[in-house]
Amino acid sequence: MTEKERIQRVIQILEATYPGAPATYLNYRNAFEMLIATILSAHTADACVNTITPGLFKRFPDPESMMMADINDLIELIRPCGTYNRKAAYLRDTAAKLMDRFSGEVPRTLDELVELSGVSRKTANVVLSVVFGINEGVVVDTHVMRVTQKLGLTKEMKNRNKAERDLMNLLPKEQWYDYARLVGAHGRRTCIARRPKCPDCTLNHLCPSAEL
Repeated sequence: MTEKERIQRVIQILEATYPGAPATYLNYRNAFEMLIATILSAHTADACVNTITPGLFKRFPDPESMMMADINDLIELIRPCGTYNRKAAYLRDTAAKLMDRFSGEVPRTLDELVELSGVSRKTANVVLSVVFGINEGVVVDTHVMRVTQKLGLTKEMKNRNKAERDLMNLLPKEQWYDYARLVGAHGRRTCIARRPKCPDCTLNHLCPSAEL
């Protein structure tokens, strides 16, 4: 079985294992909220982000209000999820750039998104695929990176951009979104970082890292 055949089998099995798996575990109502929530989610659990965004967006519901926010107010609102000083600066600077350069709208290209403060390629891919249905790449978050490594579909141990390129070479573009969605669900529910449930895993016969 070639790597391209194996990754197709992975997608087929995960589609049956996790029907209706969501594209994101972050709560949002519009593109701006998705962008801000995804910036906040870097090195932070989505569940924690979901606890702070209601208060944050009540105070600062749009780029204009967030751009004008007192930095200390932002810090206090996002403090529970850590790395608050740097992320507060990211939020205010990103809001200002949205107003100054994009008329308050979230841009719809990867190149424009990654120019915003705190926006990595992964963050940009999340916003584009989840909000706008645009696939410019594969979302490689912590879960996708870990499972992809365990499946031997990339040899990259740290560089997510290189792992993403490996996946883009193995998958047709129309499957980039579903691969990240399904593998992300698998990483959260079964291939857990500290204690993977290998005996219960529907992919264990395809996984060189399976511990049976």
